Amino acid sequence: MAEIRGTVEPGFEQVREAFEENFDSHGEVGAAFSLYVDGKAVVNLTGGVTTEGTEYNADTLQMVFSSTKGATALCAHILAQRGLLDFDAPVAQYWPEFAAQGKGEIPVSWLLCHKSGLIDTTRRLSLDDALDWDTVVSALAESTPVWEPGTQHGYHAVTYGWLVGEIVRRVSGMSIGEFFATEVAGPLGLDFWIGLPEQQHDRVSRLIPMGVPEGIDLEVISAAAAGAGAGADVEAVAGLESGTQELAAPASIGLVQMLDMLLGPDNLAGKALSAPGGAFMDQEAWNTPALWSAMIPAANGVTNANSLARMYAACVGEVDGVRLLSEDAMSKAIEVQTEGADSVLMFPIPFAMGFMRGSDFSPLSGDRSFGHYGAGGSVGFADPDRKMAFGYVMNQMQFGLAGDPRTASLIKAVEASLS
Repeated sequence: MAEIRGTVEPGFEQVREAFEENFDSHGEVGAAFSLYVDGKAVVNLTGGVTTEGTEYNADTLQMVFSSTKGATALCAHILAQRGLLDFDAPVAQYWPEFAAQGKGEIPVSWLLCHKSGLIDTTRRLSLDDALDWDTVVSALAESTPVWEPGTQHGYHAVTYGWLVGEIVRRVSGMSIGEFFATEVAGPLGLDFWIGLPEQQHDRVSRLIPMGVPEGIDLEVISAAAAGAGAGADVEAVAGLESGTQELAAPASIGLVQMLDMLLGPDNLAGKALSAPGGAFMDQEAWNTPALWSAMIPAANGVTNANSLARMYAACVGEVDGVRLLSEDAMSKAIEVQTEGADSVLMFPIPFAMGFMRGSDFSPLSGDRSFGHYGAGGSVGFADPDRKMAFGYVMNQMQFGLAGDPRTASLIKAVEASLS
């Protein structure tokens, strides 16, 4: 049985029980969970071990993949709140080079809600290229959108961070990592970085790759995909992404490779997830210190559960005298901008301005809840009506971009505690 550490306020005992049950029933290895209500932490738990076999505790840091997108969106909303950024203005107003290849009329808002069509770069890039900010944003500026901008929406899995991050840099004069550190992490005292300093590397628990979900036969899928081309098993992909399938034994295959086997090598999901220019086709790269220290603000944020929840708590209320977004700015930030099937993910997740909203495929808690899941399981979100904020991180990845049985059980326990 895993050792569980931390604190739980009276009335939230079943959240601890759910957290502990995740280790017993859902393959948890090392994880942390935090819950804030009315600006105060009511649950702060850690448990299990790091990938190195040491205690997974409050000092442990975790890379959280797309949970980083919420932090990046928040930086843009802070600038808009100050009147420095107009979401309706063309991107080219702030980033003139972006106008190339007919992109001159794309508004900033389409970058945040995945409508620009720039899910990848036209140019092929190496991993070293992808770790260099200027190389990637130059490649994006010269790229042609995959679809006519604004006519559809599709998850910009990795390029989102450079697109929004470059706007933040052009407007503020600071890199996205510097801006986040100065305006968000610093005032709130967060252990949260976009671009991890080298002196923090030894605190990171490396991620344990996903296994193959139960009921998925790789040989059958490979044969079917070869015979049928793209579209071999869309229902299976929906199951993987929404976290509805449990893990079987681990296997040496990443999400991009699985999607290529299911849908054929030219599918948009695999293209978006391996962007820019195929640089992240080998997903083992995400476990390297060089990648932790780069700025990839769609995917490489490094943090812990308490900092993730604390950030969201300060979006919907005051936390130790700090509130990041006004009520008006927050309400505008969470207005749903998309509807219907996502052109990349193939199923509907409603996106606001940089944040996921709750749905069957992106389960949160509360009618107006907003936040972001990360591949493998992490999530941070807030419910503005209950002034509640939720943060969960882990080192054992499971298949899915929007939750799995571990987050489902924690959300259920939180809702029961708050009812």
